[in-house]
Amino acid sequence: MIEFKDVSKTYDNKQYALSNINIKIEKGEFVFLVGPSGAGKSTFIKLLLKEVDATSGTIILGDTVVNNLKRKELPYYRRKIGMVFQDFRLIPTLNVYENVAFAMRVVEAPYREIKKRVPMALSMVGLSSKFKQFPNELSGGEQQRVSLARALVNNPSLLIADEPTGNLDPDTAMEIMSTLDDINKAGTTILMATHAKDIVDVMKKRVVAIEKGVIARDEARGKYGYED
Repeated sequence: MIEFKDVSKTYDNKQYALSNINIKIEKGEFVFLVGPSGAGKSTFIKLLLKEVDATSGTIILGDTVVNNLKRKELPYYRRKIGMVFQDFRLIPTLNVYENVAFAMRVVEAPYREIKKRVPMALSMVGLSSKFKQFPNELSGGEQQRVSLARALVNNPSLLIADEPTGNLDPDTAMEIMSTLDDINKAGTTILMATHAKDIVDVMKKRVVAIEKGVIARDEARGKYGYED
């Protein structure tokens, strides 16, 4: 599913953001990406999205060699990936249905597909009854569920969640994690970058820890292991 082969990334200051990363993530896995701030987690995600290019090494997602992608191929490639962020990133002037549908309109999906798949995505995250409401009428947890539905509506093979519980209270955060777990069990591969120690320790998923640009730990049923 995902493979990094001898991947390094340096920025203008010549310091390694990531150094000689080798990792495989299989289809259907749920992987936590952890580590101190500045360790290289964001660079890992940006390389996978091809927002930045690797300095050396090879990155593969499915049957695509990410390094070889041309600029015009990026929109199609990124349809394979759903993104969920800490700050939800909903469009305030669109209601719940329209926010989710927007992700399909961007990729020029047919109207009949939008009409079919948006309600399915909202049902998956438990928001069928909220489809006419606007973001400012929703709780933080509900807004994050909308962003989950938006990330899933194009049937991505990979869901990347970047600190998705960072703005949520502990109970709501665990509800979102339960939804993510269900999504994973339905077959979607999930890569989640987080500082949420309690969540990582409770979920008992694979944990990949990055420290100073290198993989320090890779544990099948790991724990967070940091105090920050």
